Amino acid sequence: MKQLYPLKFKPIFKDKVWGGQRIKTQLGLDFGQLPNCGEAWLVSGYGNELSVVGNGFLAGNNLNELVEIYMGELVGDRVFERHGNQFPLLIKFIDANDWLSVQVHPDDELSEKMGIDGGKTEMWYVLAADKGAELINGFSKKTDKDEYLEKLNTGRLKEILNFQKVEKGDVFFIPSGRVHALGPGILLAEIQQTSDATFRIYDWDRINTAGLTRELHTDAALLALDFEVKSDSKTKYELGANQTTALIECPYFTTRLVEMDKPVVKNLKELDSFVIYLVVEGNCTLTHSGGEIKLKLGEAALVPAIIDNVGLHPGKEGAKLLEIFVS
Repeated sequence: MKQLYPLKFKPIFKDKVWGGQRIKTQLGLDFGQLPNCGEAWLVSGYGNELSVVGNGFLAGNNLNELVEIYMGELVGDRVFERHGNQFPLLIKFIDANDWLSVQVHPDDELSEKMGIDGGKTEMWYVLAADKGAELINGFSKKTDKDEYLEKLNTGRLKEILNFQKVEKGDVFFIPSGRVHALGPGILLAEIQQTSDATFRIYDWDRINTAGLTRELHTDAALLALDFEVKSDSKTKYELGANQTTALIECPYFTTRLVEMDKPVVKNLKELDSFVIYLVVEGNCTLTHSGGEIKLKLGEAALVPAIIDNVGLHPGKEGAKLLEIFVS
């Protein structure tokens, strides 16, 4: 069997009513004839939306097929024991040109009880934000089911939501149970569990092209919502040049940020996990024992767990990469 190598995948583009053009104009990813693109899925093992390899001798194979064939060599022995043939993370870009729905995701336990496709904890890394852009992350005050329903049913839900200003480089952790929504003027990378379990609470009274409002999931959302106010609504971190900075570590994924203006060597042997490198600024060359691949802004590479070391070589203007794995 030929040796595994870092994999690049063909993006999966999603037309969304709230989407815009930044995935094409700022990231250089061509979404073809779509009028707008709200999401570009870069690495996905979810449902029928499976990422397909675009480089090397495995080109044309989808991600879950490769997990089934290579098992721990691809994802790590511990990861394979836990998740089996389904790749455990979904990596995407989101371009919010309008407000996304106010929503909440269930945790694993509730998802199992409801017979749906798994819990969803996620994080956001902001690549660009218009001046004054905002998002919703949790409640602004401690509340309870009764107050929440009263505000929801009288059209005053915004009074108890935590609106936050957004700037380039901001990091937000969105655990299952936390009410949230993205506002217009934000381009970000999202790292999440492999799930599309979303309970829509409020959709800004939007009407679609058929003259209908989107379905809301009021009862299901009540089962999932965490009404407590949390102190971690925005992640604080300090960057170090040519260093790896911790951003988020949770049971589902670890995400770090690598900022560099000179080559960095990464020893991955002890992780027992695949590693995804996602370029959020600049460009770089990723080298390994079998060769090298070029990565530009908006591109990602999945480094199989069997590869112990890689080199990251930035372009002339330097580079920033998210480093993502299962801890």
